[in-house]
Amino acid sequence: MAILYTTKASATGGRAGNAKSEDGVLDVTLTVPKELGGDGATGTNPEQLFAAGYSACFLGALKAVGGKEKVKIPEDTTVTATVGIGPRDDGTGFGIDVSLKVNIPGIDKDVAEDLIKKAHIVCPYSHALRTSTEVPVSLA
Repeated sequence: MAILYTTKASATGGRAGNAKSEDGVLDVTLTVPKELGGDGATGTNPEQLFAAGYSACFLGALKAVGGKEKVKIPEDTTVTATVGIGPRDDGTGFGIDVSLKVNIPGIDKDVAEDLIKKAHIVCPYSHALRTSTEVPVSLA
C-alpha cells in the first residue's frame, strides 16, 4: 500500500492524562468516564476520539462514493458513530463495540443504502475493523 499521509499522536498519563498530535493542533485532556471508575472530570476519552475519527472518515468515504456514483451528498448529512467499551468474555482484556448511523436527507432510501454499503468498503476504519488489521507494537 502506498502511504499518502502519515501523522503521529502521543499520550501521557493513560486514560487520565493528555494526548497531543505531533503538530500540536490536537491537544486534549483525557479523563476517565464515571462508568469506568473515573470522577467525571471535564475532558475526552479514547472512545470519543475513536467515534469522532470514524464518523468523519466514514462521511468522507460516503462523499467519495457519492462523487463516483454522481450523487451529491447533502451538506447536512451526518454519520454518528457509537463506541462502547467493556471487558471481553475471555477475561483477558477489553473490547470495543462499534456501530454507525448514517442520515442522508433527501436521498432515496435504496440509493442511500447502496452508497452506505459502498462507503463501508471504501472507509479505512471500516476496513481495519472488518479485517482485524495487524498493528505492530514495538519498544521505543
